[in-house]
Amino acid sequence: MGKTTVGATVAIAAARAGANVQLVELEGRSQLASLFGQGPLAFEPRLLSAPEAGAGSITGRRITPDEALSDYLGAHGLERMTGRLTMTGIIDVVTTAAVGLRDLMALGKIRQIADRHLADLVVVDGPAAGHAISFLRTPSGLARASLGGPVHRQAEAAIEFLADESRCRVQLVCIPEPTPVTECIDTAFTLEEDLGVSLAPIVVNQIQAPIRGLISAARTVRLPGPTTTVIDRRVRQGRTQARQLDRLSEGLPLAQIHLPKLRTAQVGPADIHRLADAYGV
Repeated sequence: MGKTTVGATVAIAAARAGANVQLVELEGRSQLASLFGQGPLAFEPRLLSAPEAGAGSITGRRITPDEALSDYLGAHGLERMTGRLTMTGIIDVVTTAAVGLRDLMALGKIRQIADRHLADLVVVDGPAAGHAISFLRTPSGLARASLGGPVHRQAEAAIEFLADESRCRVQLVCIPEPTPVTECIDTAFTLEEDLGVSLAPIVVNQIQAPIRGLISAARTVRLPGPTTTVIDRRVRQGRTQARQLDRLSEGLPLAQIHLPKLRTAQVGPADIHRLADAYGV
């Protein structure tokens, strides 16, 4: 259970509170729609969850750099050119060759969705930590590299968008283990101090609920060898989890949202609703 599952959880929790949510899948690789029991997403938004009494709707869409560039050209009166460039594969060549342009096009489309108020909340299933930093650093790099023109204007607009806490915040996701917690702390400081991006509460998933009396029971009751081994492992996991949650609290002065560990290999719609119960709003 990772960031894609958490993205769907956030959308359901927000929709329950009455917000109309648009879920954005970057590059079309996360299988986000399957968590709602639906097939792959497309560039045009599609309804994933219809509103119920007092709740909002959830729509989903996929954004790839090529589609975002085609959409940008079309919006500027170049529809006929866009079709030809797409058929000949030139758009793919341009977005691949121009360093950072792919990420800037995707960011520009996300900003457009938010600025046009196409939804009350836009939830983006972003890349993993390493790529996420380079993804969010793209606008400043392109703004410095370009002296003017549409690329420079798009980069400046993206920088302004990312720095505005009322319009954009990043929610980090980790599990309560040493390496993920260290990576989460390091990423948080990079995002805030180097990139100027505001952070939402951290989501810690795969939290195992404590089993009351487990340690004393293991000491006082004679159990078969395999059972004792399972209990010992569960006790060690609980201690590791507690230590890592303390580390995260000490390293980052941010609120934490704890999501329970699911006992399933295949996460489905019912599981997402259970996680939304724990997430709240």
